[in-house]
Amino acid sequence: MARKKPRHKHIRPRGRRVPRAGFIAAPLALLATGTAVAIGVQGAEVAPPATSANNVSSATGVVTREPLVSRNGRRAALSADVPSRRATGSSRPTPVDKIMRRQSVARAVNAATDTRWTTTELNIWTRPDEQAQRLGVLETAVKVRVTGREFRGRQEIVIEGGARWVTAGYLSAEKPSPEPGLGGECANGTSVPAGVSPNIRAIHAAVCSNFPEIATYGTVRSDGEHAQGIAMDIMVAGERGWEVAEFIRQYSSALGVSYLIHARNIWSVQRSGEGWRSMADRGSVTANHFDHVHVTTY
Repeated sequence: MARKKPRHKHIRPRGRRVPRAGFIAAPLALLATGTAVAIGVQGAEVAPPATSANNVSSATGVVTREPLVSRNGRRAALSADVPSRRATGSSRPTPVDKIMRRQSVARAVNAATDTRWTTTELNIWTRPDEQAQRLGVLETAVKVRVTGREFRGRQEIVIEGGARWVTAGYLSAEKPSPEPGLGGECANGTSVPAGVSPNIRAIHAAVCSNFPEIATYGTVRSDGEHAQGIAMDIMVAGERGWEVAEFIRQYSSALGVSYLIHARNIWSVQRSGEGWRSMADRGSVTANHFDHVHVTTY
């Protein structure tokens, strides 16, 4: 009898199960998303922190206080400035890029021998374009070295060995004269008598310290407000006379001024909004106050 061949069970070959397409898509999508985020973080350019004015090391005449100083609108943002290469995305250097090259800046600073005086307060900038950061304020009557380079309304100067930029047009070869103030001492030998008011004493001290060439003051006499010790005649004429009159008017509140007369014009606190008002002709140079400034105080 013939032997029967043994029956073998069908054995499925061992191996990995073939995943379904739906189970593959999700991990791949997650992987792609993670890669994109990583690339985005690595490729993003992190802007440097803004420079604070308080980080600037102080130099003579350099202060870091607020608010910003503006003169006639010339220190506003320079909207017409040429943007830098980074801003435009171009590979070609812009005029600002050329100016701000390290070698160009170093040459300009090393060659800077001319000096100028600041004629007003000036903001100090890192660059001559709209990407500039403000570092502080340069005070009036400060002497600085200049490189001779200007760009788009700004001028390059040297501070503490570094190049900085300020608004052009406010640097002078001559030191500006200090503006009159109430401080200072009278050193020309003039004085006022004991019978005058404290306000008259204050006016004499202020005028004498700021206008030392004036040597004659008329105070106490027998008539009117002069007899009361609350009036004074400052013997000065012409353009200088108007400078003295305007100086006293400017500080009228601090000096206790009631009214001023000069060159047939009167100014009073009560009618200050009208400015200087014309007066009737009194017949002579002195009566019309052309040769002096009359001050009456409270």
